[in-house]
Amino acid sequence: MALQQKKTAILLLEDGTSWQGFSIGKQGTTTGEICFNTGMTGYQEIYTDPSYFGQIMVNTNAHIGNYGIREEESESGAIKIAGLVCKNFNVHFSRQMAGLSIQDYLERESVVGISDVDTREIVRHIRQKGAMNAIISSETIDKLELSKQLKNCPSMDGLELASKVSTKAAYFFGDPAGDKRVAVLDYGVKQNILRSLVQRGCYLQVFPATTSFEEIMAWNPEGVFLSNGPGDPGAMSYAIDLTKKFLEIKKPIFGICLGHQLLALALGMTTYKMHYGHRGINHPVINKISGKCEITSQNHGFGVDAASAMSKTDIVEITHVNLNDQSIEGFRMRNGQAFSVQYHPEAAPGPHDARYLFDEFITMLN
Repeated sequence: MALQQKKTAILLLEDGTSWQGFSIGKQGTTTGEICFNTGMTGYQEIYTDPSYFGQIMVNTNAHIGNYGIREEESESGAIKIAGLVCKNFNVHFSRQMAGLSIQDYLERESVVGISDVDTREIVRHIRQKGAMNAIISSETIDKLELSKQLKNCPSMDGLELASKVSTKAAYFFGDPAGDKRVAVLDYGVKQNILRSLVQRGCYLQVFPATTSFEEIMAWNPEGVFLSNGPGDPGAMSYAIDLTKKFLEIKKPIFGICLGHQLLALALGMTTYKMHYGHRGINHPVINKISGKCEITSQNHGFGVDAASAMSKTDIVEITHVNLNDQSIEGFRMRNGQAFSVQYHPEAAPGPHDARYLFDEFITMLN
C-alpha cells in the first residue's frame, strides 16, 4: 500500500546520538551497523547487494525513490540492507519502465526505514566517529528502551556473514556450451558479476560458501572466482583454507571485494576494519600497471593492510591504489596465477572503467 500518513521514527546510534524523522517502508524496529553510500543513482542495486547484509544504509543523495523500482535491476533475490536512512523519500516515480514504488518495495521486503533527517550531518558524524551500530524504530521513540535493544546487536568486527547470504545449493549459470568453466564461490555474489563472466563466454557453477574443495574440483573448473560479500573476512577460516588449496594446485583465481581480502589472507597478508569504509560509485583508483586512473564503484568496510601487502612483494605486485587514502585496491601474483581488486568492476551501479578486469581473467584461462 502507498505511504498515506507520516508516522514518527527515530534513528539512534550506539554513542547516544539520535535523529527524529518519519517512518518509511515497514513500521517496526531494526538494528545493524550504520554506513553511507555517496552514489547519486543505483539505490535499488545498492539495497539488493548482499555485501550490505547486516547494515543500515544512509543514502547521501537528497532524493531516493524518484525513479521507482524495476525488478530486473536487482542484484540478488531480495533486499539485503538491514534498514534505510534518507532525506527526501519519493513515493511517486516518473520512470515508465519502473513497476513499483519504493514504499511498496520496502513494505514488501519488510524493510524498516526513516526519512526527513539531516543525512549530511549523519554522514559527518560517521566520518568523524567511525562506523558503529544503530537502531531505527517507528514503534517507540524511548531512547532508553532502544539503547537496551541496540546492545544486543553484534559488532561487525569478527562477524561471519557470508554463509548467511550465500546460495543454499549449487546451481549453473550461463550457456553449457561456453568456452570456459568457472567455479564461483558465492559469498554474496551480485548478479551482474555472473552476467559479466557469462558475456565473455564462461559457463558457471555457483557454489555455496562452505562447499568443500573436493566437490568443487569434481566439476573440473578451469578457473575460480571469489565473490564479494558481507562481514569480516578474518572470521572466514573455511574460505581462507579453501583458497589456499586452489593456490596449491595453481588454479587461476580472480577475487572481487571480499574475495580480494580472502585471497590476501590466504597469501599471508592481514586485513583490518576501516574507520568508516568506502561506499559509492566515484572512488578514484590508480592502475599502477597502465598509469591510468579509474573511477570505481566500491562497497567495503574491511581492507587489506598495506604494510602486510608490501611485505609480500616477493610473491605479489600491488596493481591498484586508492587515490583518496592510498589504501590497497588490487594486487596480482607474480607467477600469474591469481589477481584481485577491492572494488566492483561489474559496475552495477557505477562507471564501466574497470570492466577490463573480466577480460584479463578470461586471458588467464586461455
